[in-house]
Amino acid sequence: MPIASRALTFDDRTGTAPRVVDTQVGEPGPGQIRVRMTAAGICHSDLHTINGDWPMGRRLVLGHEGAGVVDQVGPGVTGLAPGDPVALNWYVACQACPPCRQDKPWLCTGSPALENQLPDGTTAVKDPAADDPDVWPFLGVGAFSEYAVVPETAAVRLPPEVPPHIAALIGCSVTTGYGAVHRTVSVAKGDAIVVTGCGGVGQAIIAAAADAGAGPIIAVDRSASRLEAARELGATHTILADGTEVDQALTICPDGVTYAFDAIGIPDVAARAPRFLTAGGTAVLVGMPAIAATAPIDTWDVVTRGLTVVGCNYGSAVPARDFPLIAEAYLTGRLPLDRLVGGSVTLDAAADAINALTTAVGGRTIVTFDH
Repeated sequence: MPIASRALTFDDRTGTAPRVVDTQVGEPGPGQIRVRMTAAGICHSDLHTINGDWPMGRRLVLGHEGAGVVDQVGPGVTGLAPGDPVALNWYVACQACPPCRQDKPWLCTGSPALENQLPDGTTAVKDPAADDPDVWPFLGVGAFSEYAVVPETAAVRLPPEVPPHIAALIGCSVTTGYGAVHRTVSVAKGDAIVVTGCGGVGQAIIAAAADAGAGPIIAVDRSASRLEAARELGATHTILADGTEVDQALTICPDGVTYAFDAIGIPDVAARAPRFLTAGGTAVLVGMPAIAATAPIDTWDVVTRGLTVVGCNYGSAVPARDFPLIAEAYLTGRLPLDRLVGGSVTLDAAADAINALTTAVGGRTIVTFDH
């Protein structure tokens, strides 16, 4: 039967701020599970939704970076059981399009996630007090809710030793950063890299690159506190962004770096990424921009120096494979992911924490749930 669930909702058609409401979350359907949420990370993608960068046109349960415990399983679910601790994969693949058939789920062209719905086109979340009761799960998850219904394929069981706040980060930011280093490209020992933007994804890139033996690792950000965190995660050099960061980086690596990661998504900043590179180097664009954003890249430089510019969606990851690998790296001490966390808030304070992302300081904020 449906279960009561407080959730942070937002409707960009009304112009009103996000608010916590009492909803009902239904039972899981065929191939679905219901998850009792234990932690959810606040991501810049949530801010993109609130500030209009990503128009949605329907009422949403916000949040997509989450972890929890399986509460109930629907018909046909065989890989998970009630009580299993899971991290949630927000980019559920359709498993039928050409990229999916090539085992590239991060390139799926039929994912229901971008439609903010379950694979069967429905939502399990209802607001009984609203004229239109349907509330849709942001990116197919809707993690800022005490309960969520997702496809079985959206949940990956992790060892119970992984704490909820880390499992939540594995669901998005950490996998994106880890995958950028190990899947989108293959950073190796001794590779020089630059990471522009040291929020959650940028910090995960730095941690993964340090674990791979890369160096120098140059971190660029406008926040001194985030640069300090980057040092703790393995950055060998830091640059306080002031418009001269390319010149400063080239004093550290006069020939340029092998890989330049943009973890911000602001077009003008992303356009500078190739300028950090050595001949034959690769710029990896990881940060999510506004829809239809464009960047003026120096194509002469790209062509004459044989540069590569590559996009990175969700770290080019296969969650069923990569979530457990990241969890193991955390549990063995190779990835010090606790250092990514800046603090925690309750669900009632989540909207303010999303808006605070505009300050671009501090670590990842975790929403915790009091069941």
